[in-house]
Amino acid sequence: MRSEFELIDDFVRRFGRARGELLLGAGDDAALLRPGRGEELVLTVDALVEGVHFTRDFTPEEVGHKALAVNLSDLAAMGARPVAFLCALAFPPGWTPKLPGIARGMSKLARGCGVQLAGGNMTRARQLSITITAIGAVPRGQALQRDGARVGDLLVVSGELGGAAAGLGRSASPQVRRRQRRPTPRLGLGMAARGLAHAAIDISDGLAADLGHLLGASGVGAHLQPEQIPIAPGAALKDALTGGEDYELLLAVPPRKLPALARLAGCPLTQIGAVVRGRGISGLPGKLPRGFQHFR
Repeated sequence: MRSEFELIDDFVRRFGRARGELLLGAGDDAALLRPGRGEELVLTVDALVEGVHFTRDFTPEEVGHKALAVNLSDLAAMGARPVAFLCALAFPPGWTPKLPGIARGMSKLARGCGVQLAGGNMTRARQLSITITAIGAVPRGQALQRDGARVGDLLVVSGELGGAAAGLGRSASPQVRRRQRRPTPRLGLGMAARGLAHAAIDISDGLAADLGHLLGASGVGAHLQPEQIPIAPGAALKDALTGGEDYELLLAVPPRKLPALARLAGCPLTQIGAVVRGRGISGLPGKLPRGFQHFR
């Protein structure tokens, strides 16, 4: 059986050496990072746990991709440029031969997004879990937040919704399953939205729930047009509203700035409603179940 340090070395080598703002990466007691002048750091952490976020029929590459993607989506929602991440792996012996596949899936996405592995940890556990802390940077004072939506803003979403929920079905096609297993973090859109959008959030718990989070933080309400919601192939409106794990972005944008954002977005944007006075969401078709909650 390979030693812990052999496993670490094999995992880390797939990500390359430290460069740029990452002065010292994996291999020492801690990493060294120097943010750019005039920038603020954005940090987020999330975990993927076997049996909760993925099952044994996920390939190792899909697990590695998704673990990093969900964290990069949080950086996208803040308008951050991804810089580096830390990865803590806990796994039973049965997962040891699959670690190279996890590293391949994670490192391919990391290279495509320009983010570096800064370090991490490995430990034995009863089930596989991957905890990632992602670090991004934004120009000082330009981070997107949930609490900036204003009455009159248009509500827009990227891509299509409901695909991740539909991808959990046993009869789902490979294309539909991909939406669940290989989400695309909208980093380019998030950076483009700085200075154009008033507020943003990534859609991880379902459109209705995450819109509710944004509205609650901003102290406003919303009117939705359900017929305008872009629904992914194989999905239904209920999947889009409550399914979760789409990792698209929801933004509150002043009408005059939406054309500029659409030009810079790099992905489809759809207007689905507007911010209004009051509280809550109007226009929804009846009473919906809540979005995903771990401890419900």
